[in-house]
Amino acid sequence: MTQAGPQHGRADEPPRGRVLVVDDEPLVARSLARILARAHDVTTLTSAREALARAEAGERWDLVLCDLMMPELTGMELARRLAEVAADLVPRLVFLTGGAYTREAQDFLAAGHPYLEKPVDPAALRARAEAAVRASRAGDAGATP
Repeated sequence: MTQAGPQHGRADEPPRGRVLVVDDEPLVARSLARILARAHDVTTLTSAREALARAEAGERWDLVLCDLMMPELTGMELARRLAEVAADLVPRLVFLTGGAYTREAQDFLAAGHPYLEKPVDPAALRARAEAAVRASRAGDAGATP
């Protein structure tokens, strides 16, 4: 995967970022990637375990879009594990949900974790990605994308 070079466009043009989409539904992941691909380098994974392994190996993204409810390892569990092994990624997590159906998921979202509802509005997704990349590039790891 190649890294994006410096921007040579307008000064107000958003920087190109690295985005990870983690969703156990491949069609959803590809759809989100298509929305963002013009402005960002997007990686899609259907396994939170693979995302965790990549983070443990040192891979980093400006934004991590993660399905809240997945088999094997939920988005909530991924967030807890990332806090232990790659804490710098936790503020870059934005969860995707088609509905928080469990009490745990409802409590998780009520605690203030950022999320977008499925189906995701493309304009809202692009705006969230741009804000996350700008915060990441500004070195503001404490900002919530």
